[in-house]
Amino acid sequence: MAAALIGSVAPDFDVIYFYASGGRVHHHAYVTHWPLFWLVAAILILPLLKWLRPDWLVTGFVFFAAAMLHMVMDTIAAPLLWLAPFSFHEFELVRVPATHASWIVSFLLHWTFLLEISICLSALALFLMRRRRAEAGRPAV
Repeated sequence: MAAALIGSVAPDFDVIYFYASGGRVHHHAYVTHWPLFWLVAAILILPLLKWLRPDWLVTGFVFFAAAMLHMVMDTIAAPLLWLAPFSFHEFELVRVPATHASWIVSFLLHWTFLLEISICLSALALFLMRRRRAEAGRPAV
């Protein structure tokens, strides 16, 4: 679980550089938001884990899968550079228009934010169902 949580936010570690640069460059332009960066990192690190720490292989896979899921989710409503550094063409499924002075408010009020909320609510529901089953003495499915 920890690997999934850390992997799911690892691409956003670039916001440190984003704010340090005064926000002049969108944080999705940094290498930690390049899907090929995570793919290459996985290709290099997972075999090393299998060789050096085989018991960590699943944890490593979960970490990289969560980072890639972050890329997929970002692509829904934000431009992402799927082919960087070979191409800097931006891919995004839906453009969120600037309907408010703050881009955060524009995003929070756009229908695509419901996808993010639905994932969180689904995870919460699954957690509560498993906890209720465990308290009842039944196996958590």
